[in-house]
Amino acid sequence: MTGPKKNELSIQEVEKVAKLARLKLNEDEITLYAGQLSSILEHIMELEKLDVEGVEPMAHPIPLNNRLDEDIPAEAMPVEALLGNAPEVVEPFISVPKVLGGES
Repeated sequence: MTGPKKNELSIQEVEKVAKLARLKLNEDEITLYAGQLSSILEHIMELEKLDVEGVEPMAHPIPLNNRLDEDIPAEAMPVEALLGNAPEVVEPFISVPKVLGGES
């Protein structure tokens, strides 16, 4: 049996990451994630090889500005239709269970 490849995570490393992330993994998942995480790390190592000298950092690849639509009031739903869809009504309100303390 051969050991892990140079850039491949060991089972112990995956178990450590799982413990830090508070994940309970079985043996099959550990083996699966070892391969997947190793693949991700290989991609990161490829990115580290890129020359980014002079490339300005960015938060988003496309420059975005807030786009605000005009605030145009729309026709409201009739109160009767709204109350008709509610499971319980105490006129003229929708009745819901209390969230904080006591009974409704």
